[in-house]
Amino acid sequence: MRNMTSSARPLLVSKLFQPANLREERDRELGLGLGGRQGESMACKSQRLMLQSGFIHPSNPGCYYLLPVTVRAMEKLVRLIDGEMQGIGGQKLDMPSLCAADLWRRSERWDLMGKELFRLQDRHGAEYCLGPTHEEAITELLAAHGTLSYRQLPLLLYQVTRKFRDEPKPRFGLLRGREFYMKDMYAFDTCEEAAHRTYQAVCEAYTRLFARLGLRCVKVQADTGHIGGKLSHEFQIPAEIGEDRLLICGDCGFSANMETIDQGLRYCPECKGGTLSETKGIEVGHTFYLGTKYSYIFSASYNNMQNKPVIAEMGCFGLGITRILAASIEVLSSEDSIRWPALLAPYQICILPPKKGSKADEAGELAQNLFKVLVEAVPSLRGEVVLDDRTHLTIGKRLKDASRLGYPYVIVTGKSALEDVPTFEVCSQNTGETLFLPIEGVVDFIRGVEIV
Repeated sequence: MRNMTSSARPLLVSKLFQPANLREERDRELGLGLGGRQGESMACKSQRLMLQSGFIHPSNPGCYYLLPVTVRAMEKLVRLIDGEMQGIGGQKLDMPSLCAADLWRRSERWDLMGKELFRLQDRHGAEYCLGPTHEEAITELLAAHGTLSYRQLPLLLYQVTRKFRDEPKPRFGLLRGREFYMKDMYAFDTCEEAAHRTYQAVCEAYTRLFARLGLRCVKVQADTGHIGGKLSHEFQIPAEIGEDRLLICGDCGFSANMETIDQGLRYCPECKGGTLSETKGIEVGHTFYLGTKYSYIFSASYNNMQNKPVIAEMGCFGLGITRILAASIEVLSSEDSIRWPALLAPYQICILPPKKGSKADEAGELAQNLFKVLVEAVPSLRGEVVLDDRTHLTIGKRLKDASRLGYPYVIVTGKSALEDVPTFEVCSQNTGETLFLPIEGVVDFIRGVEIV
């Protein structure tokens, strides 16, 4: 076999910074330790699995280190979101997390937000907050650059940044924290009708995103809350751990957060007959039609066809990046094994060579060769394949670890690889299917894996 170039070397499990605690005795210690930080309790599956598997590490209450495997999954999710947002005309920018108090006072949200805002002063006594959202900032930015032309609208600007919220009781790991990643988009339109078209386009993009991820997500009527506006919907992933109570009609598909409707209502107000069933959900997205709430305050306007200045209509649209990751694990995983949406798995394939000193030890070189063949035949797999080189452990123990860590595909190089026609055991962990394939069959099978 030819020497592999450095660009074609496999990623070795032993070299990954993923301080997993997968042995049972460590699991028990973990349940008493890492989840018991002051001010936060460990009470959900996704939090426990992500801590055990070395995906996150606790810092302060409601704050976590995102370790390399989680960052890989998050980057894939952001690429998917970028594709959807740019597909409807979105342009990406980046705004400061440090927001001047004056902006928030002009919108009257400095007092309205109360203790949820992280507030601070600089050395000169000027007041700021760490932005939980950026309606004031984006509208001030538009106003500062003068009047737009109607030809420039709709204008859709979005960012993916850290957000901050002083949660009184942070819990459930990445599902409810004080520091988190979010995609927030802000739209400027010529009129209410155009703003509603943009609103619908964003909602459809969100629906496509969750369909691509293979997640059931329900769009529900929602309250506008502290952000305000005239219309609002939440995108909810049904889950027992969810903190929102939802009502869904089985006949017409009407759905709403219980905050928005009469608590005694049992029949659907849309179809007048369908029975409403209650479920819990994890909010992963939120859309708002704002009207001129912020654009009027900050004088964000455009010139119409008669060259007259008109206040722009606005919308804002959020997706919880880190919350989507945790919610995915919450609803797809078993109690002891992580399962990702296939597109978000940090690594797509794990190759298991035989145990050192076993009867199949000679097949170890075939595992290296299999990696080389795969990345040469399917270049998109570069960086997506890991080789579990912990050959002091049995195949069985490493298979168990691979299952718990959530690789979509595990390829075992065992005794069958030493036969006249070498075959490899390919385990599809998301479907439970196991195939025994020659190397050409493995390549053909893996060609169908979509890489983000």
